Amino acid sequence: MFATLLLWCFFTVSLSENVEHELVFLFFLSQNLPAKLINGGIAGLIGVTCVFPIDLAKTRLQNQQNGSRLYTSMSDCLIKTIRSEGYFGMYRGAAVNLTLVTPEKAIKLAANDFFRHHLSKDGKLTLLKEMLAGCGAGTCQVIVTTPMEMLKIQLQDAGRLAAQRKLMPETVAAGTVETKSPTAMQLTRQLLREKGIAGLYKGLGATLLRDVPFSIIYFPLFANLNNLGKRGAEGPAPFYVSFVSGCVAGSTAAVAVNPVDVIKTRLQSLNRASTEDTYSGVTDCIRKIMRNEGPAAFLKGAYCRALVIAPLFGIAQVVYFLGVGEFILSFLPKKDN
Repeated sequence: MFATLLLWCFFTVSLSENVEHELVFLFFLSQNLPAKLINGGIAGLIGVTCVFPIDLAKTRLQNQQNGSRLYTSMSDCLIKTIRSEGYFGMYRGAAVNLTLVTPEKAIKLAANDFFRHHLSKDGKLTLLKEMLAGCGAGTCQVIVTTPMEMLKIQLQDAGRLAAQRKLMPETVAAGTVETKSPTAMQLTRQLLREKGIAGLYKGLGATLLRDVPFSIIYFPLFANLNNLGKRGAEGPAPFYVSFVSGCVAGSTAAVAVNPVDVIKTRLQSLNRASTEDTYSGVTDCIRKIMRNEGPAAFLKGAYCRALVIAPLFGIAQVVYFLGVGEFILSFLPKKDN
């Protein structure tokens, strides 16, 4: 709701300044929306398929607390996951990501274009305005990101809790009965029935604290790195420059906001072992992590997150800049005016 309001306010102010110019841009944006959806979907499908096991390891490493440490590293987590859950156990929760990654990427990229267009003067942006555009994009994307992460985390962490029951029974409360891991649809229905739409948006504040700074760092850094590889003053950068720029900018932003990602993951996890802390909010989470695990806990899964985000955003930018969606749509018959 906040993101929608922000977009509407921004559009209203800009429209009052130059009606004809803004309507032309919105027409252009609407014409390119299908292409953005296709680009986001293709990039997301490729990226998620490639890096999802690492993302699962990140979630499990971030969620385990002192006294219930089942995994010692990313590789240890993946090996134990394959042994206990099979190869496809590494893709728990992937269906949620594959379903929602298309609108998430489309919103993120389209919103960044929208804000960059409105903030630019003669096609040029200052660093501050680039950061503001990234802030707007990050704010808008949480509409999809928060429920997607909420469902994904439950599915990813279910295997860790099941493994703890078998390998570390002392962390499980006496009399606890092992239950079958729910599906994404079952989780959605349960959250909506018990808590309403707010159940899917648990951890919204932490998601904003992560995604807004991420976008503030990522988009300006990517744009400036990508400009370094342009062919001439106006020519586009080669696809490999876009890929490397996306990887470098993505991994840098990912590591920078990892402490907030740890907080978000802890807040959104519904099920815990009996020896693990529960949290009432962002401040409570920070206080308990600092007291019980120390500041190093905020860097849990940082290298996993960098390994996930780097290729994910590198692939997204390559697909986006190559115009794969536009190429696919060019084969469709055009309507006669």
